[in-house]
Amino acid sequence: MGRTRPVTQDKAGAFFLATLLLWFVSVWFEILFNRKTELVYIIAGSGFYQLANWVCRRFVSRDPLFVNTTVSLLHSSITSASVVFILVNQWLQNGSSEMFEHSQLFGGTWAWAHQALCFSCGYFAYDQWDMLHYGLYSGLIPSILAHHLLLLICFTLALYRNVTINYLILTLICELHSIFLHVRKIRRMAGVRDAKRNIVKAEWVLNWVTFTFARVASHILITAKLILDAHKFGRGVELPLALLGMFGMNMLNTFLGIDLFHACKGEINPRHTNTRQE
Repeated sequence: MGRTRPVTQDKAGAFFLATLLLWFVSVWFEILFNRKTELVYIIAGSGFYQLANWVCRRFVSRDPLFVNTTVSLLHSSITSASVVFILVNQWLQNGSSEMFEHSQLFGGTWAWAHQALCFSCGYFAYDQWDMLHYGLYSGLIPSILAHHLLLLICFTLALYRNVTINYLILTLICELHSIFLHVRKIRRMAGVRDAKRNIVKAEWVLNWVTFTFARVASHILITAKLILDAHKFGRGVELPLALLGMFGMNMLNTFLGIDLFHACKGEINPRHTNTRQE
């Protein structure tokens, strides 16, 4: 059954759908005409998460938001495990002495890093399509669609040129925190909202710990590393784009932290929240 959307939402959807199609054509052009067959992992990632969407819709629930969140949880879990594996594997094989040198972060590629980044890039393309298809966005310029578009641009440009792959892998550490964002969303959709339950308390503890270390601290450290190594970058666009991207990430983290604080306060003290709303 279709839903009537506001005109502004239709215009936004048309714009982001057009950019997604252009991105898709660009990826296939690189694979077929520039012989970059390693980019096929992007297509594989999109297909894998679309298959996961179909399985969830077929056997679990037909609610588009629930299905989308469940697949997002799957992506966060797989990506987190992949990033941890890549970092530990690199540490064990080559040690930490040169692991975070500029030459490694900018021009090097750790084992399995390229494939993991491609696969995650494929997820963002799938998720963009899923939200567009089911109208899981709102506003004149939907922030979630803009966020995904920027990630697709940054990821694919890096993959096309084989630069900053390891930097981008480090930024994906934040997916550890995304796991608990998605878990909370699914929990609330399932009707589990009693903050006195131990499972809810444990979830909030893990939410705040991973937000602090996997998202805020990691992104601040990456930004600091970019600034310290600024003189080592060439005259290309890599450094300005990286700094702009990390500035955006840190701003989003700030807003996310504020939202988390209000959400946590609302669950722990719902009576106070309801009184204020009245």
